[in-house]
Amino acid sequence: MSRTQYAAHGARCTTALLRQRLRHCANPKTSLRYSSSIRSAEEIESLLSKPTWSVKALLPSDSQSTDAPTITPAQLKHLLNLSALPEPKDGEEEAKMLKTLRSQLHFVRAIQEVDTKGVPPLRAIRDETQSAEDEVKISLDAVKGALEQEEVRGKHYKRIQRKDGPINTKGAEDWDVLGHAERRAGKYFVVDSGKS
Repeated sequence: MSRTQYAAHGARCTTALLRQRLRHCANPKTSLRYSSSIRSAEEIESLLSKPTWSVKALLPSDSQSTDAPTITPAQLKHLLNLSALPEPKDGEEEAKMLKTLRSQLHFVRAIQEVDTKGVPPLRAIRDETQSAEDEVKISLDAVKGALEQEEVRGKHYKRIQRKDGPINTKGAEDWDVLGHAERRAGKYFVVDSGKS
């Protein structure tokens, strides 16, 4: 996918996402929560018909020189070696890779310049809403079964110990360990060391 196709695809996805989110504004029950200035679906359509931002703004144009430091072919080969990727076959492919890498570095620098003051850092890529956190919290009901398997022993130095009970090892310890071994020596299996 070329850079212009990628930018156009990103703009379409952004527009579709904005339309989906702004449809809530047309609903009178939720319009106060999102915006009080947009009142009809026609206003939303007119707002979305004129793009205000594009992914192209983050990518350097062909005529624009990138502010990214120049990358030498030796550095490119080193990066490809670190990534376990094959080296370019000819000079044209190498020039294309260098151009792509420069535009990617320009994009990364544009992302790094975004002001994130007041935004809490992302702890992990997961649902961090209150309902999701409540769902994974450990409650007393969740550990009640484990607590019932404990008993306090001792008069002066009380210690919590697990209640003794039968341990079910059926199916865990009655399998044939040497059943899948290709070579055996008595009750042991043989492994080649790799040294010739």
